[in-house]
Amino acid sequence: MARNHRHTQPAPVHTLDRLLRDIETGRFERSMSALTALGALVTAGEIFLEHDRASFGNKMMWIPVALGPVGALAGIAAVVNRKAAKTALPLASLAIIANGIQGTYLHVRGIAQRPGGWALARYNIEMGPPLLAPMLMAMVGGMGLLAAVLRREP
Repeated sequence: MARNHRHTQPAPVHTLDRLLRDIETGRFERSMSALTALGALVTAGEIFLEHDRASFGNKMMWIPVALGPVGALAGIAAVVNRKAAKTALPLASLAIIANGIQGTYLHVRGIAQRPGGWALARYNIEMGPPLLAPMLMAMVGGMGLLAAVLRREP
């Protein structure tokens, strides 16, 4: 008598399912910390090039360049150390977010100070300081805050 055995295969695992499982188990916290470190370095490098193009005309232009390595070090420390993930990373991330908000204000002001100001918005936004670029730096800080509040694997 032959039995009708069905070979059961596990359900296919989709990327989104894997991501959700990693978040639930705490594995994603380290990945997000590493992405924050990388994002901070890449963004700080880009900011350096853009601000160098403007000859660092305002001393405040150095702050996001300096915060990049701080965010990167905090992100790397958070990958290897739980305490750093819950202290250093959120502090560095908050500083990066605050600087991104401040930078957005300074860029809006810089566009307004160009000849024609906001009356020539299309031209001044293209040729002046990049309007939303500081918010990209703030997003890196947001990634760091997200990593800090996620559960960490045991």
